[in-house]
Amino acid sequence: MKQITLRSIPDEIEAMVKKEAKAKGLSLNKAFITLLEKATGVKTKDRKKKALYHDLDNLSGVWSKNEAVAFDNNLQLQRKVDEELWKKTR
Repeated sequence: MKQITLRSIPDEIEAMVKKEAKAKGLSLNKAFITLLEKATGVKTKDRKKKALYHDLDNLSGVWSKNEAVAFDNNLQLQRKVDEELWKKTR
């Protein structure tokens, strides 16, 4: 296996990796690898390869019901046509 050195890791990521390592009794190295595998979809819990898509499928089901309703309401406002703006001027 290859080795990679990472520099300038943001504090939030460092804290998350340390929390993961402590919670699961892993080294920091193994915690990083586990989180990277999970984030990239390379391996899932059952160790089967998972398909990784480059579209918005990974966002499906992420919003709460309130967020989805707010989004739909805002979308409806954008779909309204202002007839005055579309009148021909001569």
